[in-house]
Amino acid sequence: MQEIGARIKALRGKLLTQKQLADAAGVSVDVIRKLEQGTRKTAAIGTLTKIARALDVSLPELLGQRTSVPTGEADGGVVALRQALSPIDDLIGDITGEPITLDDARRAVDYAWSAYWGGQYDHLATILPSTLPQLRATMHAASADQRSAAAELLARAYWVTGCTLVHLGQTDIAWQSIRLAHDTSGHGSDELLTATIRGSIAWQLLVQGRYDESHRVAVRTAETIEPRGDVPLPHLSAYGSLILTAATASGRARRVGEAQHLVGQAAAVAGRMGVDRHDYETYFGPSQVVMQTVDVCVVTEDYAGALDAAKRMPRGTALPLASRCRHLADQAFAHARLGHAQRAVDALLIAESMGPDWIRHQTLPRRIVGELLERDRQSRLRSLARRLSVTG
Repeated sequence: MQEIGARIKALRGKLLTQKQLADAAGVSVDVIRKLEQGTRKTAAIGTLTKIARALDVSLPELLGQRTSVPTGEADGGVVALRQALSPIDDLIGDITGEPITLDDARRAVDYAWSAYWGGQYDHLATILPSTLPQLRATMHAASADQRSAAAELLARAYWVTGCTLVHLGQTDIAWQSIRLAHDTSGHGSDELLTATIRGSIAWQLLVQGRYDESHRVAVRTAETIEPRGDVPLPHLSAYGSLILTAATASGRARRVGEAQHLVGQAAAVAGRMGVDRHDYETYFGPSQVVMQTVDVCVVTEDYAGALDAAKRMPRGTALPLASRCRHLADQAFAHARLGHAQRAVDALLIAESMGPDWIRHQTLPRRIVGELLERDRQSRLRSLARRLSVTG
């Protein structure tokens, strides 16, 4: 896999000098020079986001994240997902999918979300292209009393498709999919579903490096469903999740005090709940608060604080596999930055053993391995680097 410095050099080509790129990105020319020379293998995520914007490419493109999914199936993969998300049914007056019962639709959507939280993104790229037309046809054929439920199921399917595409490095069609999810949920009757999908929109903005917009969407949406008096636990869960997303956005924007304040608000909601919840395809509770506290500490470079916060993870956490793997990657990053190379590798190997499909689509583990290779070339680190296609 081409190293990030070589990709930066190729992307700027003859159009920009190193100094011009540095000025456009608002970073030091020394960073650009060292990345291109290979004396520096990576940079802070905020710096890389700025460089990607200046080069007019997405962050996954800059990082060399895989942008296609060979499935071995003629009707699967990213191209098939693009087609499934751009139907022409309304132009030709013909619904291409076959409707299924609401029970079958619900099972299909639940299965897709289970696969998502299990980190099975390649598998989802195989099944979702055929699932989406079925659910569109189901909504079209639904009777008046079933249309709301059918719309909500289709919205959830668009939603899981958008989330999956983010991990496959396809942020453009991921955005298209999540907006389809939001618009389709409007044909349903569940305001919490629509609010939670807006929370996912805020997350996608995070991925794109649009931190201020992410924060605004999360906070504004949270205000619309702010609990007043006694409300059901799913309502508290949806609200708390939005607050945590806003905290993450603040952390990535380096507004440390604001991020800590929002984490504190989310912790209060989680304490009010007392348990981890899984509502509206989203996890929230004490465990999620600890996980995001670690994330905020990592992105604000408080690595010791990140490891201290990780110790507060409740036993028997209800976090899904993908979240547990990400939590381990955050801890690995903190260990690496504190010079604990062995512990960093241990955490990454545990994450790989838990989620081999998950780790292949993540940029953070590759960044950590790249940094560690600069200081240590132990055999198990080299083996992990080969499996993750990291050179150094």
